[in-house]
Amino acid sequence: MLKLRVITALVLLPIVLGAMFGLDRLPFALVAGVFFLLAGWEWAAMMGTVTQKVRLLWTVVLAATMALAEIYQPAWLLNAIPVWWLLALVLVVGYPGNAKLWYRPWVMAVVGLLLLVPSWAAVVQLQDQGALGLTGPLALLFILLWVWAADTGAYFAGRALGKHKLAPLVSPGKTIEGLIGGVLLSLLVVAAVYASGQLDAALLPLMAVALMTVLSSALGDLFESMVKRQRGFKDSGTILPGHGGMLDRIDSVTAAMPIALAGFNWFGLPGGSL
Repeated sequence: MLKLRVITALVLLPIVLGAMFGLDRLPFALVAGVFFLLAGWEWAAMMGTVTQKVRLLWTVVLAATMALAEIYQPAWLLNAIPVWWLLALVLVVGYPGNAKLWYRPWVMAVVGLLLLVPSWAAVVQLQDQGALGLTGPLALLFILLWVWAADTGAYFAGRALGKHKLAPLVSPGKTIEGLIGGVLLSLLVVAAVYASGQLDAALLPLMAVALMTVLSSALGDLFESMVKRQRGFKDSGTILPGHGGMLDRIDSVTAAMPIALAGFNWFGLPGGSL
């Protein structure tokens, strides 16, 4: 399994980095859109017992909604999405008692759009416009580093120190100690890059946005885990050998990217608009 994970990562990494650093906005949006549409196809299977035609129709709706978001770039999308993630937190905390309220195909269809469209729009915006005084590709890579560092720190801290379950009814393997370790490593990465003098941002607002982003990435992971548990799936799919589905790989990003942009806007940091 580890060998498969490494091979898959080595294949994907040049594609992702090549698109980030080598493409203009529209072609990059299309490449990123493929990843998000694959995740959407997987999400459609987790909405409940639906036919292949319904899955295909919903994925087409997702693609159309993404296209509209790119054409009109609505400012409300940035301001409204944190409200959705606050609701997602309530759902995770109340699971499984509240599942009968939200686990219905039509509700999950709407949730899938809230999950994927703002995240894709934020990724495209960051790659094109940049943030914090960094060029677009570097800004996107920098924020991805926050998420990756949080995942890495959570994994090792959880294995070494984990005793207290974070959300046992949602994802039994995650611990409070792991979350703290992930947050600390991510903030350390942010502080190290800030110390290089390359960022157009004050340290305290930057750390506040990074903290919001990292906690949101953990919530994105937990939210997908909750839906998979409710559906009875171990992974969202099998498209990535050793990793599971595409949604499994971007679940943290779904919350992190739009929250990061919203945070830039709230704290007056460069890069906080769609």
